[in-house]
Amino acid sequence: MRPFVYENPTRLYFGEGQIRHLTDEAVKLGRRVLLVYGGGSIKRNGVYDAVLEALGAAGAEAVELPGVEPNPRISTVRKGAQLIREHGLEWVLAVGGGSVIDCAKAIAAAAVFEGDFWDVISRRAKPTGALPLGTVLTLAATGSEMNGGSVITNEVTKEKLGWGSPFTYPRFSILDPAYTASVPRDQTVYGIVDMMSHVFEQYFHHDEQAPVQDGFCEAILRTIVDAAPKLMEDLGNLELRGTILYCGTMALNGTLSMGVTGDWADHDMEHAVSAVYDIPHGGGLAILFPHWMDRASARYPEKFARMAVNVFGVRPDGKSAAELAKEGIAALREFWKSIGAPTRLADYGIDDSKIGEMAQKATAFGPIGRYITLQAEDVEDIYRSAL
Repeated sequence: MRPFVYENPTRLYFGEGQIRHLTDEAVKLGRRVLLVYGGGSIKRNGVYDAVLEALGAAGAEAVELPGVEPNPRISTVRKGAQLIREHGLEWVLAVGGGSVIDCAKAIAAAAVFEGDFWDVISRRAKPTGALPLGTVLTLAATGSEMNGGSVITNEVTKEKLGWGSPFTYPRFSILDPAYTASVPRDQTVYGIVDMMSHVFEQYFHHDEQAPVQDGFCEAILRTIVDAAPKLMEDLGNLELRGTILYCGTMALNGTLSMGVTGDWADHDMEHAVSAVYDIPHGGGLAILFPHWMDRASARYPEKFARMAVNVFGVRPDGKSAAELAKEGIAALREFWKSIGAPTRLADYGIDDSKIGEMAQKATAFGPIGRYITLQAEDVEDIYRSAL
């Protein structure tokens, strides 16, 4: 296990009825708030009204920024930062899923940054601070509600890059399973794939003496594998929604990465695909991750064998690590397919015409991955295998 420092400043309000705490938080943060949300589903399911009521009880007034994209764009970040400056706003409230929260993080930091904030996202500059940020989560997926990370797309240059800062941890996040009950089937599936992928990115590491971290990973994965099929049959079940919601948060709040260094190449590869084709992030991960596993397990089968046994219940009787690894990867493929995830890039109409372009974008800052290292040509091979 590596030496590490762990700090997570986000106050988490979990459970039904927790929106009442928004009033208390608004009193502390100020009366002038930028309210950031997506396509309008929060107005149909009642979350918008509940948020405005809680803000009103604190005497807070909201300037609204609706329409955040599923792959949030730098142009929307710039628009939000401009609204903050024009109206003298004091803090930012994101109401939605990970895309809305990611966008709000960038807005909060861009509002106090001198210059074009894409310079920060593209690693040419560092953030200098951020306005306070709160979130009301409506989709179990990214874990963005309890970390400082964010992913933003530049629609002009066709780049989709992850970035993060200690400045952009939410001050508080409100997680009510009832607010996720109206999420449609496909978005529920994408969220499940995303959170599982976050666990996998941290599970596959070469650090020794990390049994607790590996056990945490396996417990979260087992829980999702058990709960997800049941949820697919009963999308309004709040107990199952709550279980999945909690798994998504724990998958990426820093708990699993204490003392270990994960891989993260699959996220780099998927970001390049969705930058070019604007596909759902979870859908891209469902397609690519098993193909990365095929490649990685050929060199290091032992961890994949452990996944097969401890997550998917594969019987180890007399089987080699390589044999167990193949069964475990096959079990993952079948699980994701069974809940409705895509299996090939062709499912999104993607052919081989832009494989080279995507591979260059994925490796723009150099080789990717820590469990195995991928050059641009390796990424091209994985894309081709996923067609």
